Amino acid sequence: MDTVLKARNLTKYYQMGEVKVEALKGVDFDIYAAEFIVMLGPSGSGKSTMLNIIGGMDTPSSGEIYFKGKPLHGASEKVLTEYRRNAVGFVFQFYNLMPNLTAYENVMLSVEIAQNPLKAEDVLEQVGLGDRAGHFPAQLSGGEQQRVAIARAVAKNPELLLCDEPTGALDSATGIQVLKVLKDFNERYKKTVIVITHNASIAQMANRVFYLKDGRLEHIDNVANPVPPKEVSW
Repeated sequence: MDTVLKARNLTKYYQMGEVKVEALKGVDFDIYAAEFIVMLGPSGSGKSTMLNIIGGMDTPSSGEIYFKGKPLHGASEKVLTEYRRNAVGFVFQFYNLMPNLTAYENVMLSVEIAQNPLKAEDVLEQVGLGDRAGHFPAQLSGGEQQRVAIARAVAKNPELLLCDEPTGALDSATGIQVLKVLKDFNERYKKTVIVITHNASIAQMANRVFYLKDGRLEHIDNVANPVPPKEVSW
């Protein structure tokens, strides 16, 4: 399998006055093309810091991280901006949709900046919202808004889809719909999806599960038989 992400001795600390807060402590990992990765850990374990560094929104204090062999550590802001624009799609717990734009127009925001985008109307169809493309966020349910947010991220046709608690604000039935959309993108386009969550049930559908605690990657589990989203026990 082709290596998409490689990290070696990755550390991140923040200086808060005289206090040094270590968010990541010497993390090593390899992530491969078309994997579905779930990162689990309690609050303060380093999950969000890890995702921010993987996504080029933050930089490590020391250590190395590579995307397809190209270093992200020490990269210029210009290089990181190009990386975020072309290689990474982000999905967050809260949808961050533009309230004065329709679902279609929100997705087009990504299409217009990407190098090799997918068609906005096709992506909305794939997430089950083709008939809601002309609706504004206030006219959509929470689950529908999250699917628009995923469509916006997917429309860039990114190599990496990074999801920070994508089901955190949803009930179980709606959350499973969202997980189905993420898994469909992973399988349809053979792209890498990374989900960070407190919900250990989601690990059932991963290829591998990363367990973080106190800034360390404690262990990685291989999932022999990932289950489809509809079989995830919430």
